Amino acid sequence: MTVLVTGGAGFIGLNFVRDLLVAEPDTKVVVLDKLTYAGNADAMAEMASDPRFAFVRADIGDRWAVRDVLTTHKPDAIVHFAAETHVDRSIDGPADFIQTNVMGTFALLEECRRYGKDFRFVHVSTDEVFGALGPTDPPFTESTPYAPRSPYSASKASSDHLVAAYVHTYGFPALTTNCSNNYGPYQYPEKLIPLMIATALANESLPVYGKGENVRDWIYVADHCEAVRAVLRRGRLGETYLIGGRSEQKNLDVVHQICDLLDEMKPRGTSSSYRDQISFVTDRPGHDFRYAIDPSKLERELGWAPRTAFADGLRQTIAWFVEHRAWAAARSKTFQRAIR
Repeated sequence: MTVLVTGGAGFIGLNFVRDLLVAEPDTKVVVLDKLTYAGNADAMAEMASDPRFAFVRADIGDRWAVRDVLTTHKPDAIVHFAAETHVDRSIDGPADFIQTNVMGTFALLEECRRYGKDFRFVHVSTDEVFGALGPTDPPFTESTPYAPRSPYSASKASSDHLVAAYVHTYGFPALTTNCSNNYGPYQYPEKLIPLMIATALANESLPVYGKGENVRDWIYVADHCEAVRAVLRRGRLGETYLIGGRSEQKNLDVVHQICDLLDEMKPRGTSSSYRDQISFVTDRPGHDFRYAIDPSKLERELGWAPRTAFADGLRQTIAWFVEHRAWAAARSKTFQRAIR
């Protein structure tokens, strides 16, 4: 089997490719990625020696490049991770999000539609398309109405609707997944967990939006990747599956846990705690209060369940970032303007 992975140099895509090559030794993986700021070129180079791996640097919006990849490598499946993903960046500059997430997905769908071989297409999306929940609202399910509230979530909602329309209109062989907040190795340090780790280790202020009361459902990236593999292999075409970690956490509680683990794993050599570096900054515009996912359909139909408790996954993530401190520090300066 040959799997084409768009956005395979990004955080989740990279973890998916690595896991897939280990879990399925007979599978060939082709990564198509344009290597934006969040792409990991070093990881692509590291995998180049594996005969089951191929990398093509291209934009999903470049239809000729996509056509050439499909014609050359003849994939049996396409897993579509490629997207602009950071809410803060979408507020500062929404055009890139419309171009990649909407127009890029459209171009990819069109080229896949004209592709002659039978295949399966997994469109990877986010829980943010469903909007915000109140403190006591039930979690999102596959029947929750869409209510995006940022340029990022609106662009992802648009791509979801495009995929659904192609399924209905053309019989396009797609499945869609919507996942909660991921964390783990290789995450670009503009997101909450790697940002807090990198800035704490740099002895800088830990900027927490508002009062830190916003709630997210967290899932370790390896669990997400396993869920996507299950959907790819056994999911029913045309269906949507929600992927969540059943681990709701307030942002401030997450930051406290990071500080406490760093106090244990990388003590500062003084009596002070990393918690002393926490500062509260002006909340971002339209900051959704809470996200939560009910993954019961995925658990029931495909037998998947998250394996990694948040405390265990967080410890593993911090250990990885401590070991790769230079990698995170080199990237942690590129987005400080956006969060302050």
